[in-house]
Amino acid sequence: MNDNLIKHIRKHIDLSDSETMILSKYVEQSSYKRKEFVMQENSDCKSLFFVEKGCLRMYFINEKAVEQIVQFALDSWWISDLKSFINNTPSDYYIQTIENSIITSINSEQLEQLLTEIPKLERYFRIIMQQELAAAQFKSKLMYEMSKEDLYNHFVTSFPEFIQRVPQYMIASYLGLTPEYVSGLRKKKL
Repeated sequence: MNDNLIKHIRKHIDLSDSETMILSKYVEQSSYKRKEFVMQENSDCKSLFFVEKGCLRMYFINEKAVEQIVQFALDSWWISDLKSFINNTPSDYYIQTIENSIITSINSEQLEQLLTEIPKLERYFRIIMQQELAAAQFKSKLMYEMSKEDLYNHFVTSFPEFIQRVPQYMIASYLGLTPEYVSGLRKKKL
């Protein structure tokens, strides 16, 4: 098991070496090539995915047959369709790698057993879910109150690593903009 997950957990709670050994029994690590699907629409999301290394996107296909990105995940971020995971229902989303990635996953059954064995991990997952919810709410607020240009500029200054690792058309999709509009903004800055 890669150390990134352990480091991430230890930023939020104490985790002993013996607990780390227990955790390693419940998680699975997989490597994915660029543009490979981790999960596809209409499949049940049975796992939570932690990005050890790489970059992923979660998206759906809208009524105009256009990809609409709702989330990115870089190194040491979690990504999953929580509605599908919690309710054990088919997902509305695709999760796909943007670059070669190493992902640690834990399925729902294993998670329940793990939380029974190491109850303090429940606190860790609560903190992560709270942070994810707060970020989603903040993004919604910005989308309503900022102009398109201000929204793009806020994203670029707040998340410079994305600009280097994620194609421009994907950033446009995430922000609800067209690739042409984002291209125009970038030219304007130059």
